[in-house]
Amino acid sequence: MTEYLDHVARIQRAWARERPDLDVRPQGVIGRLHRLAGHLGEQLRVVYRRYGLGEGEFDVLATLRRAGEPFERTPGELAAHTMVTTGAMTKRIDRLERDGLVTRRPSASDGRGRVVALTTAGRKLIDQAFTEHMRNERRLLDLLPPEDAAHLERLLATWLAAFETPLPAADPTTEAAGPTSTPPPPTRP
Repeated sequence: MTEYLDHVARIQRAWARERPDLDVRPQGVIGRLHRLAGHLGEQLRVVYRRYGLGEGEFDVLATLRRAGEPFERTPGELAAHTMVTTGAMTKRIDRLERDGLVTRRPSASDGRGRVVALTTAGRKLIDQAFTEHMRNERRLLDLLPPEDAAHLERLLATWLAAFETPLPAADPTTEAAGPTSTPPPPTRP
């Protein structure tokens, strides 16, 4: 009977042969997560492209939409919520403004600041795109049995907490506060 190995298993086998002094088991998790992220990213971008959006533009529109009425944020807040530089954010906002999906105006509270807001067309587009995005994510997650998906979610949340400080769930300003600083690596016993 023929043994079938995925890409990562073939790499691990080759390294185990060439460097038997090293434990290559971490590649089994890290390598597969890395490859899976690439496959998932491409599957997600299919939906974004259907709506004429790149991943970055989708992210900006989604961030504005989930901000709630009046669906606006400063460029700095957008950069913090999407974790990109303000320069990259400016390019995204320029494109979205050119396409009539957002507007920019001076901030009422800071004369030098600007506010980016969804237009009616932008809100309609992100509502449609996000609905399809959620259907697509459901389709991808349904490739796993429900109990495996729930277990994986718990494992990933635990692992991610080693890199990002979770915020209290009861805090309604959680997203408005922006991302937290990365804590130092966990200490090993």
